[in-house]
Amino acid sequence: MTVVAAVDLDRTLIYSGRALALPGPDSAAPPLIVGEVYRGEPISFLTAEAGRLLVELAYASTLVPTTTRTREQYSRVRLPGPPPRYAICANGGHLLIDGVTDPAWRATVDARLAATSAPLAEVAEHFRKACERSFVRKRRVAEDLFCYAVVEREELPSGFVTELAGWADGQGWKVSLQGRKLYVVPNELTKSAAVAEVGRQSGASRILAAGDSLLDAEMLAFADQGVRPSHGELHDTGWTSPKVHLTGSSGVFAGEDIARWLVAEALHWAG
Repeated sequence: MTVVAAVDLDRTLIYSGRALALPGPDSAAPPLIVGEVYRGEPISFLTAEAGRLLVELAYASTLVPTTTRTREQYSRVRLPGPPPRYAICANGGHLLIDGVTDPAWRATVDARLAATSAPLAEVAEHFRKACERSFVRKRRVAEDLFCYAVVEREELPSGFVTELAGWADGQGWKVSLQGRKLYVVPNELTKSAAVAEVGRQSGASRILAAGDSLLDAEMLAFADQGVRPSHGELHDTGWTSPKVHLTGSSGVFAGEDIARWLVAEALHWAG
């Protein structure tokens, strides 16, 4: 049986220094390994045990990093184990096969968005005006597919995200706040659709998924089974599903729990 393990990256497998959330004294901290370097500085981490488990997972399944990151941002990530044959970037907008974008998939995505969502240019202009505020540090259009901004979360005015989400919904778009990043993404730009395509191409008979944000909810619901951490956007909103396991820990230790759960499930179904 071929098992696909589609796994979100940030705050699911890898963690920034701010997101580690290490409990207890420094002397009790686990050994960490670097998962990402940016401008010569390590910026994302995972526990050494999570790294060991990911190597095992890569041989027990078709491991598919599945992220809202752009291709350039994803290229900085180095997970332990062999390079994944498949990766999904830009929230499903790009399917990479051996590091190269599948043009047929991108054409499919573009056609679907043109038929279901307000044009990017219109949404980007509204988002630009909404983001002309002191709490916004920077704003970007990613991969000609969606928008995001880096915000000071503690400075966000009450109701700002709700108001933006209400406007976006009328345009066929949705809003997600993940840590300091505020995303506005077309409804039909989904990780689940790209995961389904990987399943088709790889002949998968079982799909596992892991993620922490509202942009991961559809992927978790689509998978045969899933796992999410006890932190993040889904946790804060109380999102649950009978087929989605909840980790017993949060922060970087949740990443270790997720890797362990995925290995056990992959070995069970591949066995």
